[in-house]
Amino acid sequence: MTTFTPPAPVRTVAVAESDVTGFRAAARCGLPPARAGQGSPVHAFVLAHTVAEQTVRELTAAEPGPVSVVHLGQDIRLARPVRAGEQVTVALEVRGVRREPRGARIALCVRLTGGQEREPFAELVTSALLVGATGLESFGDVAGGPAVPAAKGVGVAQTAHHELTAGWIRAYAHASGDLNAIHLDEEAARGAGFDGVIAHGMSVVALAVEEAVDRFAGGDSTRVRGLGCRFSAPVAPGVPLEISLQPDEAGEVVRFTCRTPKGAAVKSGWIVLAPQDGPQGTGEGAR
Repeated sequence: MTTFTPPAPVRTVAVAESDVTGFRAAARCGLPPARAGQGSPVHAFVLAHTVAEQTVRELTAAEPGPVSVVHLGQDIRLARPVRAGEQVTVALEVRGVRREPRGARIALCVRLTGGQEREPFAELVTSALLVGATGLESFGDVAGGPAVPAAKGVGVAQTAHHELTAGWIRAYAHASGDLNAIHLDEEAARGAGFDGVIAHGMSVVALAVEEAVDRFAGGDSTRVRGLGCRFSAPVAPGVPLEISLQPDEAGEVVRFTCRTPKGAAVKSGWIVLAPQDGPQGTGEGAR
């Protein structure tokens, strides 16, 4: 068993306008164009992902055998989406590791700082299982993010239907920078135990968030203050995908589930929306 000092890698990223618009377009599979100048609330995960991957590689560098990463859950808290043209500093801490029969469960916390004010605008807590990791000692806390705000009453539920294509999965892969072969190559996906290529879990979440923004926030993504979910099964191209959205009475907490004919793919989903500020949405969204 190895003793590990958690790394705290820091990375600064220049966010181009094409990065913001390209990712938002990729996230909106089959939906109308997004409101100009606004980023996807899930773009924060894209910026955090590279540092998280680096950390996992460092954590498992001494493992004698192969280690695969299973994304279990994701919490994101936001003051605003990523902005085009800003410099974003990405800082990570390992909250904890817990040994399990199949490997080790890990919790990572990433904070994003940017804008002229150089203030934190997003915090992400990622829960993952490192399958095959046997050399890590347990430490810290592997719990998820803060509790989700309680829903106030029950609004009218809505359902969206989609069918992801291999082409869309490729487009999302390049827009997000996640080029893992299980999303792009049939042989590699089958070698990893899937029937064929699968969609990125966060692409399904991003699509659910976009549906909620259109239906409950008037298309204003700057109203999203948080989102989260737990992953339970992959989504393959060409398979019907049903996104169930259950808002509270005020339309400020939206619960969601993503299902295929085989069952739930994303469960325990939630989105928190800031109250509408005037007829055009929030001040930032109205600019």
